[in-house]
Amino acid sequence: MSTELPNIVTILESKLEGTVFAHYLRLWENVIFSLIIISILSIASYFVCRKQRLVPNRLQNIFEMFVGGIDDFVCGILGAQGRKYTPFIGTLFIYIIFMNFFGLVPFMKSSTTSWSTTLALALCVFIYVQYSAIKENGIIGYIDHMMGKPRGFLAFTVAIPLLLLFLHIVGELIKPISLSLRLRSNIWGDDILLSIMAGFGLKGIPMLFFNTFLAIIAGTVQAVVFCLLSTIYFALVLAHED
Repeated sequence: MSTELPNIVTILESKLEGTVFAHYLRLWENVIFSLIIISILSIASYFVCRKQRLVPNRLQNIFEMFVGGIDDFVCGILGAQGRKYTPFIGTLFIYIIFMNFFGLVPFMKSSTTSWSTTLALALCVFIYVQYSAIKENGIIGYIDHMMGKPRGFLAFTVAIPLLLLFLHIVGELIKPISLSLRLRSNIWGDDILLSIMAGFGLKGIPMLFFNTFLAIIAGTVQAVVFCLLSTIYFALVLAHED
């Protein structure tokens, strides 16, 4: 018996059990919910941006405050150069927080409960961080950074720079794994807990409401943590103005 709450895809899959279509629904379940969120956010963005005003209306004002808050968050860590990373970090945050909350809607699911989704997001961060590091520092500067920028006697030991290079490579490879598992495990745990509470029937309603409130807080915190760590990863590889 599944410990997850039923959703529109699993219900449709059960109705079509034994067919090829049901097989594909099972395989693409998380992608379907990801596409639903992307569609909702795209439509909302279209209506906000199609008629921008000098004096914003209520909806435009909310979005501008939201974007401004994310920009302040990113630039507060990366400085003025962080503004060019605001669209990427902001997109991550908006997608993750909406996806985390989507599982709280009846018959919907958070794709962030799947490691395939969170790992894909973490790999996007990993690739962009490495690309930015090479672009900002150059290949030689990137390798020099990975070796710990050895100077003087340390540069002639060879063994220490190579050891640091190995440790940095291992550390960089671990980052997307830890980033993705942290998000996935927390959201999946919240969904499982809500499923168990729902299984208690009427007796579990008070606890279900309480845990839903906790899940909203946890979903927000996990989105912030994911984006905070992503921003810090950028800060670690970018040149600093000392």
